[in-house]
Amino acid sequence: MPVDGAKSAPRAKPCPICGKPQVEASKPFCSERCRDVDLNRWLSGSYAIPARESDEDDDMDEPK
Repeated sequence: MPVDGAKSAPRAKPCPICGKPQVEASKPFCSERCRDVDLNRWLSGSYAIPARESDEDDDMDEPK
């Protein structure tokens, strides 16, 4: 932390795909290639959150 009390500029996060520094035109990625890789992962379902069914969910679906 600076001695004079001034805040330092926040450091930019690295590209989430390859870890290189971000480029303003492709933020938060470093290039169009990494942006396209991320889009492909979204479209192919790689980022899906796995779900598991529980017994409680099964009970709610059945009429009583």
